[in-house]
Amino acid sequence: MKRCFLWTLTLLVSVVLVVPTQAQEEKFIKRKVAIGRFTNETQYAKGLFYDKENDPMQKQAMDILSSKLAASGKFILLERDDLDVLMAEAGENMQKIGADYIILGSITEFGRKTEGQQKVFSSTKTQTVEAGVSIRLVEASTGLIIYSDEAKGFAETTTKQSLGLGGAAGFDATLSDKAISSALGQLVENIIDKCVDKPWRSYVLSIDDGTYIISGGASQGIAASDSFVVYAKGKTVTNPQTGIKIELPGKKIGTVTVLQTLGDTPETEISLCSYEGEPLDSNKLSNYYISDK
Repeated sequence: MKRCFLWTLTLLVSVVLVVPTQAQEEKFIKRKVAIGRFTNETQYAKGLFYDKENDPMQKQAMDILSSKLAASGKFILLERDDLDVLMAEAGENMQKIGADYIILGSITEFGRKTEGQQKVFSSTKTQTVEAGVSIRLVEASTGLIIYSDEAKGFAETTTKQSLGLGGAAGFDATLSDKAISSALGQLVENIIDKCVDKPWRSYVLSIDDGTYIISGGASQGIAASDSFVVYAKGKTVTNPQTGIKIELPGKKIGTVTVLQTLGDTPETEISLCSYEGEPLDSNKLSNYYISDK
């Protein structure tokens, strides 16, 4: 009886230990994200010699958003200085940009104020900065906005002097960073959720002697022996009320299995694959896509 009890206990422990190991092996493909058109729509600090291309607040917001997205470990951020030009050239076909998603943002509100209170033996000064940020998330494969929202952030600092002792309330330049960061922080989680919840997509670039070359590689987490589903694109229809084009669900026609990954940068990475399934038309490869779900 004692031996039976010990054997049962060992079996239970083994089952408990296996479950988290399987969860850790779940595959996740990092999404490629490009940030562009983050503009400053406010009038703050826009003097006679204001340079729109070198707006410090615009750069602040882009740097803060990039840092927050990178810290999540779920994205590859593409540095595209020519993104505006590429978007104009691509039109509806934003796949040419090389990103899964494009983030468009703007600083919609910004204000700074200083308030003080003077008493007989003490004085206080409070500096407050308020910033409003608007974000749109565009899916490059469809050109549709899949998330749009705005948020406000606040930051303040207070200094106090008693009988002439204490800190002086000098200009605190870090408050603008903190206010913008606070506003973006309210939106980043939603951006991450929207990107991660949607299936990852890749495309067949070429078929060469039975080897299927797809976009994406090691930096996204793709490795040899990984398998993905191949779909024939669904029909595209237009909603007559909105004029928006909608791609209907695709049809599963096969699977690709990664043999090798190549490429030096996220933009140039490719994977060489084998394929099993219905024959693909090599002259119409744009009619197919690859997904992790």
